[in-house]
Amino acid sequence: MNTNITFNDVLQGSSFSDWFANQLSNFTPMNVAIALLAALVMSVIIALVYKKTYRGVLYSPSFALTLILLTLVTTPVVMAIGSNVALSMGMVGALSIVRFRTAVKDPLDTAYMFWAITMGILIGSNAYVIAIVAVLGISVIVLVISYVRLRAQNGYLLVLHYSEEALRDIESTLKRNTRFWRMRSKTVTRSGAEMTIEVRLDDKVNIVTDMLDINGVYDATLVACQTEAGA
Repeated sequence: MNTNITFNDVLQGSSFSDWFANQLSNFTPMNVAIALLAALVMSVIIALVYKKTYRGVLYSPSFALTLILLTLVTTPVVMAIGSNVALSMGMVGALSIVRFRTAVKDPLDTAYMFWAITMGILIGSNAYVIAIVAVLGISVIVLVISYVRLRAQNGYLLVLHYSEEALRDIESTLKRNTRFWRMRSKTVTRSGAEMTIEVRLDDKVNIVTDMLDINGVYDATLVACQTEAGA
């Protein structure tokens, strides 16, 4: 069978049957359907792990959908590439454009993107066992790390407006109610002082009420020390 069939031969109809048979010899529609189904299952697991471990301010369902699409799109591309070096280099270039032209606020989101692409590559190359072990193993590791982070003390920024006479009592309260505190900024004016303090607190500690009980503290504000990407 002649496998070197040009597109003009197909248009002329002289070698359409040979071209079609050559296409099916590489992979059948059933193989593509099975690969896409496996990619869908793997990508849904990745999206669920991302949602479970997300610690940012606003969860983005569109990014979870992006993870699913990355796996689904990468799978047939790898199946079509096979051992073609030229197509492999083209895929690397395309993935580089997607990576560096996409604004990613959290480096951890980049890791999830590469995780999804890796699953697509494994499934597209028929390495189903490796894909299953990888997605389950990475999921367990990420969930365990997330659980350990949840057990750690939360980080906050404590903003105080006070008079200078209350500074000693403020420091005593911080030492008594926190395991860690560090001054981030301090502004002194003629009407008083403002100080921003990084503190690590348990959820049960009500540091704001304790600060307001100090004579000379005008107001206290506690802000979660957490960016949009997560602390």
